[in-house]
Amino acid sequence: MENKTGPLQGVKVVACSTAQAGTVPYMLMADLGADVIKVEMPGTGDPSRTAGELKGHISSFFETNNRGVKSITLNLKTDEGRAILHRLIKDADVFGQNFRPGAAEKNGFGYEELKKINPGLIYCSMTGFGKTGPKSQHPAYDSVIQAFSGLMELNGLKSTGPLRVGPAVVDYGTGIHAAFAISSALYRRQITGKGIEIDVSMLDAALMLMTSTVSETIATGISKPNYGNDHPDYAGYGTFKTSDRDLVIGAFTKKQTQNLFKALKLENISHEVALMSKKQLKKNKKKFKKIISKVVICKTADYWEEVLNKHHVPASKIRTLSEALDSEQIKSRAVLQNSFLKNNLNAKRLPTAAFSYSDGSPKITKPAQKIGKSDKDIRKIFS
Repeated sequence: MENKTGPLQGVKVVACSTAQAGTVPYMLMADLGADVIKVEMPGTGDPSRTAGELKGHISSFFETNNRGVKSITLNLKTDEGRAILHRLIKDADVFGQNFRPGAAEKNGFGYEELKKINPGLIYCSMTGFGKTGPKSQHPAYDSVIQAFSGLMELNGLKSTGPLRVGPAVVDYGTGIHAAFAISSALYRRQITGKGIEIDVSMLDAALMLMTSTVSETIATGISKPNYGNDHPDYAGYGTFKTSDRDLVIGAFTKKQTQNLFKALKLENISHEVALMSKKQLKKNKKKFKKIISKVVICKTADYWEEVLNKHHVPASKIRTLSEALDSEQIKSRAVLQNSFLKNNLNAKRLPTAAFSYSDGSPKITKPAQKIGKSDKDIRKIFS
C-alpha cells in the first residue's frame, strides 16, 4: 500500500543515513508518498536496529524512524557496492547521507561525483557541526549538541543545574529542517532544472530552535539564566500547585492576565492589571504569583484547566505521555496512525507529521523492512 495522493508521489530518494536525525527526513518523505530506499551495511545494518525495545528483527526505535522505507544492503567500500549505488542515483531525485564530512567523498559518492551521474540530484548532507569550522570532523548526538549549543544550560532549575531536554528534540528538529530543505530544493529544481547540495547541521538546527533566545542574547550580550517553568517577567506564566497535581498556566498577554484574575474571581486585581504598564506588571510579579498560588491550590488541576480555558487563558495540567496519548484531543487528530506492527512489544500506533492537507495528508503505509529485504528486487531491476 502506498500514499498515492501524497504530494511527494513519484519522488525517488536514496538514503545512506543512520541513527535518528539522519533518518527522520526520509521517514517523513515516505509518509508523504516518496519512494525511499535505505542503503545499509551488509550484516550489521543501521545500528539503531537494535536500539529501543526489541522483539524479532525490528526494534521500536528503528520502526519509528524507518517505516515506509525499503532496505537494501551495499558495501560502499567495494567497487560493486559503489557501482550499484551509482545506478540507483542515475534516476533518483534525492540522495541523503550523514557520514562525517569527507567520508562520502573518500568513498566515491560525494556531491561532485554524483552530480556527474545525475546533474539534477538534490544531495543532502547531515552532520553534527556542519561541513565547515574547527569541529566539522567531530562526532555528535542529540545530547552533545544540546550541551554545545547552550540549550542544556537554558533548561532545568537553579537547584538542578543544566538538564538535557528529555526527548531528542535536536534530532527531530534537524530532521524536519532537512525535510524542509529537500522539499524546497525540489521546488527550486522545477524552476531552474538544477540540482543542489544541502549542508544540514544539528548545531545550526539547535540554534534555530532557540531563535528568540539566541537573538535576545546577541542583542544584550548576556546569556539568559535557566528560569525553569516560570517566565522571568509574567506572574501568570508558569507552574502552580493545585490540590492534586501541577498545573501550567500561560497568561502571556495583559488581556490573558486580566482574564486569569477574573477566572480566580479576583475582579479588583483584574482591573488593577488593566491599568498597569508592562514595567509595573514585571515589578509586581512576585506579589501576583503568591496571590495566584494561594487561590489555585484550593481546587484540582482538572477544575482549573477547564475554568481557565473557558476564560481564554492557556492552561493545562501536567500530563504523563500515556495520559496525553489517551486524550480525546489526540484521538481526534490524524497524527497517530497504524504502524502495521504485529509485534506485541512494539508500538501499534506511531506519530506522523504534525499537519494534514485537505487531500493527500501524511500517511503511514508500510512498516520498516528487515535488513536487505529489497535486495533481490533492486538487483533484479539492474540485471
